[in-house]
Amino acid sequence: MVLVSGKTTFVVCYDCQKNELSGEITDPEMKKLFDIPEELYKKSSFLRSIKSNYLKFGKLTDKQKEAFVKVAKELQKPTT
Repeated sequence: MVLVSGKTTFVVCYDCQKNELSGEITDPEMKKLFDIPEELYKKSSFLRSIKSNYLKFGKLTDKQKEAFVKVAKELQKPTT
């Protein structure tokens, strides 16, 4: 079972997508960007999608990078 929120139209669990996300990243900037706790990837299909797109196409737009950083920071905030 997978927790779904928002308008997710196609749900893929982390375990099913894990192999897709395990590609090698050689660009130091991108390596640093994607170096976040694995738990965040488990929580967010959005973060997995951004990383998957980078691994498929080899690049991201500035907006994609900004959104990735914003969501990762929000997920790391402690909840009260």
